[in-house]
Amino acid sequence: MEDEFYRIKRLPPYVIAEVNAMRHAARQAGRDIIDLGMGNPDLPPPQHVIDKLCEVAQKPDAHGYSASSGIPGIRRAQANYYGRRFNVDLDPETEVVMTMGSKEGLASLATAITAPGDVVLSPNPSYPIHTFGFIIAGATIRSVPTTPDERYWQSLERAMAFTVPRPSILIVNYPSNPTAETVDLAFYERLVAWAKENKVWILSDLAYSELYYDGQPTRSILEVPGAKDVAVEFTSMSKTFSMAGWRVGFAVGNAKLIAALKRVKSYLDYGAFTPIQAAACAALNGPQDIVEKNRELYQKRRDVMVEAFGRAGWEIPSPKASMFAWAPLPPALKEMGSLEFSKQLLTEAEVAVAPGVGYGEDGEGFVRIAMVENEQRLRQAARNIKRFLSSKGVNTPGA
Repeated sequence: MEDEFYRIKRLPPYVIAEVNAMRHAARQAGRDIIDLGMGNPDLPPPQHVIDKLCEVAQKPDAHGYSASSGIPGIRRAQANYYGRRFNVDLDPETEVVMTMGSKEGLASLATAITAPGDVVLSPNPSYPIHTFGFIIAGATIRSVPTTPDERYWQSLERAMAFTVPRPSILIVNYPSNPTAETVDLAFYERLVAWAKENKVWILSDLAYSELYYDGQPTRSILEVPGAKDVAVEFTSMSKTFSMAGWRVGFAVGNAKLIAALKRVKSYLDYGAFTPIQAAACAALNGPQDIVEKNRELYQKRRDVMVEAFGRAGWEIPSPKASMFAWAPLPPALKEMGSLEFSKQLLTEAEVAVAPGVGYGEDGEGFVRIAMVENEQRLRQAARNIKRFLSSKGVNTPGA
């Protein structure tokens, strides 16, 4: 029966779920799977944040419906974060809304501003919500490259020249999930100018704002003068403070888009649990040393992984940001394809990764590796991978 539902018919099978199901089955069978597939932080939130959650949860009046757009304190805290980090002024009343993570925010905004048949420009490969949030809302997707080079700009120009109706929304996501690519402020300046010229809204997903490496901070599109005329930006506390399951994110920027998002959310939800919002305030307003510590820890994991996997015979480009590496399949196994490679790696090496094709057809030939296991486990993964590659006849260093 379900294949008769209009929106369900527009959703393909979730490729990544296939590998997730295999991983679950292997673990149920007692196998020790090193899980580098899902971007689920393995670190705890700061203790003072957990303490605030418990403190507010003790209050009898903290358990009613909350505000769907976020309590005033949380919106002020997010505005202050943008002021500190990016030197961007935001009005907490009209330019900030709290979301249930950036994923829900993007999906709710898609519902608010998309009509059936609208054309949305989305990167390929990309995180699934960047396309399917809009497909569920009835839009048509036109892909643009994820890599921010001249081919990207040519693709935007072709899209505007040859698409009917003309695209009205562009999604950008840097640092990219899955590719970990980054951009500089000059890229955003050019993008804002292009959006104004072509009357296109920009939705920027900055979920990995604080996971940057080698002393190269990520930039926000809202740093560009006039960006608020055409752009909103989504951030999340999931990775910054290891609060993924708390579902706390934000949309900030253009007041018209924020008002549309607030309006839809007022019909769909009552906002996050008040103690969670109070604890999120404590995270944003409190000591930020945990953010720096997490960043250093992920950078060390990155360096261990790139070095150990390289010695195992699998060369992986070192990501500049995010908690992911975007790894081309070992050349000798490229014909296998990313899904089959991921399945065999799980079955034979007990290492789970996410097949690149799950992020769009241009992700074929790659897998996404999440740095969510400690250094010892990453080295163990490398040893397992070396055995796996040797068993496939791939020459590994020292083999």
